[in-house]
This record gives sequence, C-alpha cells and structure tokens, in this order.
Amino acid sequence: MPRIVVIGGVAAGMSAASQAKRRDTNAEVIALERGNDVSYGACGMPYNIADDGRDMHDLVVITPEQFRHTRGIDVRVRHEVMAIDAHAQTLRVRDHAAATDYELTYDKLVIATGAVALRPALPGIDLPGVFVLRELTDGAAIKFTLEQTNAHRVLIAGGGYIGMEMAETLRARGLAVTLVERAPQVVPGFEPVIAAVVRETLQRQGVQLLTGVGIEAIEQEGAGLRVRAGGQTLAADMVLLAMGVHPNVALAQSAGVHLGATGAIAVDDHQRTNLPNVYAAGDCAEAYHRVLQQPVFIPLGTTANKQGKVAGANAAGADERFKGIVGTAAFKVFDLEVARTGVGAAEIERHGLKVISAVSHHSSRGHHYPGAARLTTVLFAERGSGRLLGAQMVGADVVAKRMDVLATALHAGMTLADIEALDLSYAPPVAPVYDPVLIAASVARKALGKAG
Repeated sequence: MPRIVVIGGVAAGMSAASQAKRRDTNAEVIALERGNDVSYGACGMPYNIADDGRDMHDLVVITPEQFRHTRGIDVRVRHEVMAIDAHAQTLRVRDHAAATDYELTYDKLVIATGAVALRPALPGIDLPGVFVLRELTDGAAIKFTLEQTNAHRVLIAGGGYIGMEMAETLRARGLAVTLVERAPQVVPGFEPVIAAVVRETLQRQGVQLLTGVGIEAIEQEGAGLRVRAGGQTLAADMVLLAMGVHPNVALAQSAGVHLGATGAIAVDDHQRTNLPNVYAAGDCAEAYHRVLQQPVFIPLGTTANKQGKVAGANAAGADERFKGIVGTAAFKVFDLEVARTGVGAAEIERHGLKVISAVSHHSSRGHHYPGAARLTTVLFAERGSGRLLGAQMVGADVVAKRMDVLATALHAGMTLADIEALDLSYAPPVAPVYDPVLIAASVARKALGKAG
C-alpha cells in the first residue's frame, strides 16, 4: 500500500490529499498540519471580522475529524515537519501536542507549505497590537482584540487586496482607519485611472490615506501605539500589516528542492519538483503564466486548489497537467468591485512587451435602467496582432464576472477583433446593447489602428 504524505493543509494541501485518496483508495494518505485547522475559507476572514455576531470558526469548511471519518485521510494537526530527507524518503515530524518527534517514511510527498505574511524587520514590529491577517488564528486574534478592547484607531500598512478589504471591514465597525502605502498609489499593480477611482471611494468613506511613504517604526505609547511613517507620527490602537506574502520554502529548500527565479518552488506542469517523488503546490510554488509564458508567483486560492488537485492526482499515479494561469484576481472595497487579468504596466515594462493600451468608460446596464453604474476599463493588446494581453476594470456593478470573460479570452489567445465580435447577452437589467466588454474591445481596437 503506497504512502502519500502531504505537508500543509488548507487549499493546496487538502485538495492534494483528497484527490490522492480518490485516485487510489488503497493508498495511505497522511496530511500533516502544524496548526489546528486544515480546511477553512481564509478569504472570508475580513467579512467575518466585520460581523461581531459570528465566530471565526464559522469559516471552517471541513474538520480534521471529517477528513478522517468520511474521506479516509489521516489528518494530523499540530504536527510540524522539521526536516525532509529526500534520499531516504523520510520526514522528521514534531508532534506539538505530545512534545515528541518521530520519523515518517513516504513513497510520494506533496509540499504545500503555503506563504507567510511579510513582517519587515522594523523597530516595534512584534509589539502587542501589531497583527497580520493570513491564518485563521490571525483573524481570531484581530476579532478578539476588537471585541475586548477600546480600540478605535487602526493603521493599515499596505494598500493591496487585504488592505482594501480590511479598510472596509474596520470602517463598518466604526473605527477610524489610516492606510499607509509605500507605492505612489493605492492598489499597486493597477493602472492610475483605476487606482484613482479606488482612492476617491476610500476618501469618501472616511479612510485617511498616505501614499508614497512606508512605515519606519512602531512604538508603544501608553495603552496604544505610535507609528512613524514618512516623517509623520501617527497614533493607533492597532496596526495591521498588509504588505503581501512570501513563499514558505525554507523546509523545501533545506531538503534540496530547487527554487525558481521568483523565490517560490520550481515545478513542472505535473507539479513535480527536481527531487524524485516530491511534488509542490499552492502558495509555496510557482505557476506558469500563459501570457508571459514563464513561471510567476501569484498566490491565490483558486490556483492553490487547482495545483493541489493535480499534485495529489499525480502522486497517486495519474498523468494530470496544470495548464497555467493568466493572473485573474478581484476584490471588493465598499461599493466598488476591482478586477484584473493578464499583464499590466509593470509586467509590460519588465518584459519589454510591445503593446497598446486603451481606457474606456461605459454604463453597466441598459440606458436609464435603475442601478446602472459607471465602469472604467483598461485593455492592453499586442501591437500588430491585436492579441489581448491584459485587462483591468473598476465600478460598482458586475465587474468581476465581466473580467472572467476577458480572462477566458486570454486563455483562448483572442484578439481585440475576436472579443468585439462576441455574442454576449443583452437585457437592460443586466447589460446595455453593447456590453462594456465589447465597448472596451472596440475602443482598444481603434487605438491599435492609430498605433499602426
């Protein structure tokens, strides 16, 4: 009976374990998780924090006991892998509950150690009241602090997805929010025209913004905190670090697993690493970008689930391929949806791509239909061929699902002319006669013609 061991739970790890057991019901599948939970909706934490009537553990999808009893997977929580011996195909595991170490052999191994929230080496970064939001325990700690203290001022360091979602959450709970972003604009990676709409919404909702500066130090001040940023001193009761993540690869690297140029684990299209019988998936691994045609590190739950499924299947003897990503992502901030897919200006500059870009504005629904909102779209297309390379959109009505159309176009290698000819649905309650996707393609196609 083959033994398949998965290091790490949540999206990639439990997808791998579940798929391995489905593909080979006779396999012994063991999942080792250093924390207490193995399956939960991490992306739902900001919305749970907004609701003081919900327990954070409402986000748990499947318990370890359910995995054991209904799926036949040996889930071991609070079991941390301390070392991998790839030659002997053994693991040294620490059982934190029993305070003992033991050795575990494997026939196939899936590394799904995820990513770690960035905590820069700044003075005061480890003071009480300074939080990150990555794991369920982080969300629970933030929620407990909000409910048990008199906190009313929060500083968020970072204007990316988590920063945006938590700004909305904390304002909904009545807290004063200051958001500090080192980049010149909020939502780095989006076009300035998109970021400007987000900025206006944040300010309208009472969020104080400081862009172009980073936090330099955090100091204790009585029962609260004092944050130095850009020559200013800002008072806060709590600080949330939302500066992004880096792949958790120390364990893999120490075992001889090769890392890619991004710093994440290098894998092929079967999720295999350079070591025999060792796979990797999720936020610790690279993913192939279909537009850039090279590996990237874009840690998202959708990718983690898909990669985990492929890794688990192949660990059980299948021949599955992960066909890559196009970098599709979306978030909500107050009444806005913001979404993107493919490449943006930063990738274009970094890779020297020859592109045209075009901005368009349009209504989300039929003329004069109630609830229509102004949408702003940016499309990037390859000069000459007109092949779509990227898209971004912001607005208060049906943005993310329109971005899915453009993501599908990227997967298919469609040109602006192909997109403009799409037979998309029309009814005044859902879209104008010419959907914003079609209008954006038309505007970009005209820009392509002028560019020659």
